[in-house]
Amino acid sequence: MLIKGDRLYKCEKLCCAQAIDALFVAGRGHKAEAGDPIYSAMVYPWRAVWRTEGRHQPDCAQFVISVPKKRLRHAVDRVQMRRRGREAYRLNRALLPAGCRAEIVFIYIADGLQTYSRCERSFQKLLKRISESYKPAAGKDNEATD
Repeated sequence: MLIKGDRLYKCEKLCCAQAIDALFVAGRGHKAEAGDPIYSAMVYPWRAVWRTEGRHQPDCAQFVISVPKKRLRHAVDRVQMRRRGREAYRLNRALLPAGCRAEIVFIYIADGLQTYSRCERSFQKLLKRISESYKPAAGKDNEATD
């Protein structure tokens, strides 16, 4: 699906429990399934764990945002940081290459609330790193079809 406009589409939300579990297990340092390269990057206050060759993807990148209760005790604070994260992703998803099929988990790692501008800078850097890791995979696909 071609993403048009500024809204956040349902197809961009990672809902598959198996895919989320695989990313969280790999994010804790455990081995992932054979053939699934898992990448990780941290830019304070967010950490991203992703794979570019998942099995459960449509034609766009999918993501989920996790704000642990251990970091922010109050539910209103967790919801606020989740909203800031979604907004930062929505406005900066153009940094990902067109047709990027990645599964991404964004994990909040700060102990307190952060400003939106800090979250947005973090998301910009993380999305650039995800884009860099996706380019070699896209290059291999293009060579195979030539």
